Amino acid sequence: MSEIRYRSADVDGFRIAFREAGRPNAPKLLLLHGFPSAGHMFRDLIPLLSDRFHLVAPDLPGFGLSDMPARDRFTYSFDNVASVIDRFTEVIGFDRFAVYVFDYGAPTGFRIAAKHPERITGIISQNGNAYEEGLSEGWNPIRAYWQDPSQANRDALRNFLKPEATIWQYTHGVADATRVSPDGYSLDNYYLGRPGADEVQLDLFGDYKSNVALYPAFQEYFRSHRPRLLAIWGRNDPFFLPAGAEAYRRDIPDAQVTFLDTGHFALETHAAEIASAIRIFLA
Repeated sequence: MSEIRYRSADVDGFRIAFREAGRPNAPKLLLLHGFPSAGHMFRDLIPLLSDRFHLVAPDLPGFGLSDMPARDRFTYSFDNVASVIDRFTEVIGFDRFAVYVFDYGAPTGFRIAAKHPERITGIISQNGNAYEEGLSEGWNPIRAYWQDPSQANRDALRNFLKPEATIWQYTHGVADATRVSPDGYSLDNYYLGRPGADEVQLDLFGDYKSNVALYPAFQEYFRSHRPRLLAIWGRNDPFFLPAGAEAYRRDIPDAQVTFLDTGHFALETHAAEIASAIRIFLA
């Protein structure tokens, strides 16, 4: 097992923190986290794959230990987040790689893949959505903000930022909640509690509509380039429904779809199963 190292990269003046493991000459796998987490969500997965892959898990801009510049200096949109991570891959020398996308990591990774299809050797989508039918009614408060970006609708979304909401996201749909380490959600709540982090996250809630608007473009990328794709999904996810996983087969007929009896943060309970599936898929 190779050691995990904790580094940072200067991406045109933007500091991106990342964790890295594996031999530099091994097949490359980029790990993209979601809300409200950071690269630490891959802490159990990385050791299970580091003998086979060169793994890098960055903290997205505004998340974890990466820079969180003031909102008057950086516009928190998914286009900008993806642009920084796209450049990050170039800075660290990830010229061809598979990508693991989860939650916010999906619209980030899919933007990069659609822009550089020749660089993508495979996609693992773990509760990473690209289809309207994958969105549950849990998105209704956020949809209301898309339709009417009033201060009242923005403030209503602050409930998603409360510590108990983070814990709920980690434990909802999990058969045995004692298998969910408090380390992950406690660290997420620490990051969410930093001054200004709430407004950053509310900006991204509002901009998530840009991802939905891009779903047809992502689907066209899937149809045109037919990337190898494994959708491995916590079937009890309250936000991204199993229909979103099944929908990949509409555009990539040979996509592999696997469901796990867990919730949104599937790695918290099923890291070993996901690692085994990745080994087979990327063999």
